[in-house]
Amino acid sequence: MYKRVILPLLFRFDAETIHHTVTSLLKFALALPGMSALCRKLFVIDDQRLNRTVFGLTFPNPVGMAAGFDKNAEFVSELSDLGFGFIEIGTVTPRPQPGNAKPRLFRLKADGGLVNRMGFNNKGVGPASGRLRSFSQNRGGRNVIVGGNIGKNKDTPNDNALSDYLICFRDLFEAVDYFVVNVSSPNTPGLRDLQEREPLTRLLTALQAENLRRPNPKPILLKIAPDLTNGQLDDIIAIVSDTKIAGVIATNTTISREGLLTDTATIVAIGAGGLSGQPLRNRSTEVIRYLHQQSNGAFPIIGVGGIFSAEDALEKLRAGASLIQVYTSFIYEGPALTKKINRALLKEAAEKRTQTV
Repeated sequence: MYKRVILPLLFRFDAETIHHTVTSLLKFALALPGMSALCRKLFVIDDQRLNRTVFGLTFPNPVGMAAGFDKNAEFVSELSDLGFGFIEIGTVTPRPQPGNAKPRLFRLKADGGLVNRMGFNNKGVGPASGRLRSFSQNRGGRNVIVGGNIGKNKDTPNDNALSDYLICFRDLFEAVDYFVVNVSSPNTPGLRDLQEREPLTRLLTALQAENLRRPNPKPILLKIAPDLTNGQLDDIIAIVSDTKIAGVIATNTTISREGLLTDTATIVAIGAGGLSGQPLRNRSTEVIRYLHQQSNGAFPIIGVGGIFSAEDALEKLRAGASLIQVYTSFIYEGPALTKKINRALLKEAAEKRTQTV
């Protein structure tokens, strides 16, 4: 029903406008008496066989919502009710910023993709931190891990980027379970320059030093672009080892437009931005597999990019991911996707047990 009836209706409206409309309606609906419990009955699978312990945290299931969907930590409880085992909020920046000019979110329906050049539009780290503290005190029995994806303001020079990341880190420290350092968005000018070995090592070393000064340090992960070369991926492996951060999220959106079914004129008219969805699936899996094999599984990887089915999810996990995240497919496939993936994981686990008996 979702893909036949609801999705065509949603796609009649501007992509960013309908995102805000749908999330607002979801929040309103789940606040009605009994609706949250009904939603959890429909979408949540509460089964210990789905639990995953990764970088010291126990996730109720390995399927998460990627950063970008809930930039301001406004829908954590609602996304939990839809069956996600973890939700990554952000990217947040120290100060509020409007992001890039609209329109800035575009559908590639023929490809099952999205192009966005949002530009870290968010209300600032302070409001997000406050909402998450409130959520932590009023979870209502929800078992969900929350990650904080942090970045720098657009007008902050790269030489001063560390200050922005430290502000976000300190403000969110008591409110999230893990951190993600975002230096891989293509929509903030110059941000990807921070992925180079020297500046990235300095940034992560300083954040980790701040982290380890605290009695209960939090896992810090690095989110990387799919457009890195193998040599740059080798640098990432070395940086993770040198800085002793907890792991990597692979991958962010791509600036590539290769192999798309959407006509060239439309792609040119859309212009710059990061591409997500099905076109990213193979490359993100390649990056996961390369990092896992070249590092000998030295660190956990969260796999994200083009997961539109249970088989796509299993592909990422078999390539070396410990956890997975979705975003674009949640729009195209609907809220039942998380449950389908978790059912497939339970089925695979049962089959493995049968084979070993």
